[in-house]
Amino acid sequence: MESVQLPTHNMTQISITLPEPLTHYLQEQITAGHYPTPSEYIQALIQKDQAQKAHLEDLVLAGINSGSASPMTNNDWEAIRAAVNQNLNSH
Repeated sequence: MESVQLPTHNMTQISITLPEPLTHYLQEQITAGHYPTPSEYIQALIQKDQAQKAHLEDLVLAGINSGSASPMTNNDWEAIRAAVNQNLNSH
């Protein structure tokens, strides 16, 4: 049987201070089995934050590269209002 080498990362230990409600919430996540340890929960939050920032950066760059903006017309605003109303009515 072949062994698989997983990438290793240097780990740094830090200490954080949380208000009681956040500490309680963190413990609930661990107790519910969503994460095995507080460290893994914090790591997941940081990774999610990094992914969201990368996604937002991609969206901003796509917007910048999409060309010149054009002025909004009354028809544009009507279409936006209709889409919002349709979305609200479908929920």
